[in-house]
Amino acid sequence: MPDLVRVEPIALLPTQAGCAVFLGDGEKSIVFYIDPAVGISINASLSGQLPPRPLTHDLFQLALKGFGANVSRAVIVRMENEVYFARLILEAENEIMERKIVELDARPSDCIALAVRSGAPLYVVRELWDTLEDMRRETGQDGDAFPE
Repeated sequence: MPDLVRVEPIALLPTQAGCAVFLGDGEKSIVFYIDPAVGISINASLSGQLPPRPLTHDLFQLALKGFGANVSRAVIVRMENEVYFARLILEAENEIMERKIVELDARPSDCIALAVRSGAPLYVVRELWDTLEDMRRETGQDGDAFPE
């Protein structure tokens, strides 16, 4: 298993094309851009808002729960041609099959939305993390400058 850096969403800012998501570990932050619908979903979950009807990520969470599964963790694993790739790790356990772990290829934005909803940890592979620019340094801001 590769070395991992645990990160948290530290800011979600609207852009003309969608949303900028800032992830940080307390010493460094990175940014990537997502579509507005997923940004709304992440923001609703982070702020504790309950939509009147389930959003797509809520529906997925309900389906997992119905099957006795949960999100164990999400890992952003690599970047190719400016596109991030992630893995969503699910766990299920019951008296018949005992413990089963499933790893799914997923968009980082969906991984964040599901991790936030389920309280699961979010990671970035250290080898990738070390290659990414620290957006706090890039923007000339320290960690306190990002909105909660």
